[in-house]
Amino acid sequence: MMDETDQILIAALMEDSRRSLKALSQISGLSSPSVAERLRRLEERGILTAYTVTVDPKSFGYQLQAIVRVRPMPGRMHAIERLIQAIPQFTECDKITGDDCFIARLNVRSMEQLDAILDKLSDQAETNTSIVKATPVKRRLPPLKPESQYEG
Repeated sequence: MMDETDQILIAALMEDSRRSLKALSQISGLSSPSVAERLRRLEERGILTAYTVTVDPKSFGYQLQAIVRVRPMPGRMHAIERLIQAIPQFTECDKITGDDCFIARLNVRSMEQLDAILDKLSDQAETNTSIVKATPVKRRLPPLKPESQYEG
């Protein structure tokens, strides 16, 4: 179980994973060595799994982002999974329940590139593609505290 100090540290790192131990110690009220020890324990327990950088794909020429729902043909699930993994423009993919088996995020430079990538899947799966217009909620953690639950 995490205590409030662990939650403060995680929230601070979610805002900026480059924060120094000194900055984290000021936020949490702990000494830098204590912060380092807590982070080490959170890593060992598998709670903190990575410190990462977020990059805007547009800065690399990827002007379009698409969400692709993929329904493999019978007996082709594993082949489609491997194909999605092998195409680097697929930046995320979840195996899901329901009519489709995968929902994936794809970054492409053009509609032509999107068509070429989807053509690679077409003989083994049906796809349903939506172009992302905006992302009003960026990837984030759910509430860390039970009392922070949505009460709508």
